[in-house]
Amino acid sequence: MQLTKTARILLIGANLWYFGEGMMGPLFAIFAEKVGGDILDITWAWATYLIITGIFYIVVGRLLNGKDYKAKVMVIGYSLNALITFCYVFVHNSVQLFMVQAGLGIAEAIGTPAWDALYAKNQHEEMDSYAWGLSTGQSQIVSGVAFAIGGVITHYISFEALFITMGTIQICAAITTAQLLFGKNKVG
Repeated sequence: MQLTKTARILLIGANLWYFGEGMMGPLFAIFAEKVGGDILDITWAWATYLIITGIFYIVVGRLLNGKDYKAKVMVIGYSLNALITFCYVFVHNSVQLFMVQAGLGIAEAIGTPAWDALYAKNQHEEMDSYAWGLSTGQSQIVSGVAFAIGGVITHYISFEALFITMGTIQICAAITTAQLLFGKNKVG
């Protein structure tokens, strides 16, 4: 049995998103230090991201429960994530870094519960474990490759080039998943 067309589109979009997001990886600590952050600033920025993401996962998940516009919300989350990723270019201090991290947390929490619900809904019953293994396994592989490439870009070019590349790839993720809003690919 194969994945549904919707599940394939969701996986491609998610893998693009993970690639764009994964390019930063542990480079986050080096960037935070570059803009004047110390260990506590890095800790608080990352904690801000995780706490806001967690809170908004719950809120957005509850708001989307039973709704049929999940694909629209997911595309909005992916698009917002790309836009906020570009904001890293303008970060020059710890406060700005906290704001970008908070924004990224909200953007991720807008897109991810919708993605999860759509992906779960578009699986064949006999593919349930494999489909989730495929989703998680691919995200780890893609993130690992992305981190390696992100390190090369940062080392040989700059953080600014990294952020522009990340945001551009995330726009591609939003465009890919936006296919689910139109024509014969349209889903809720």
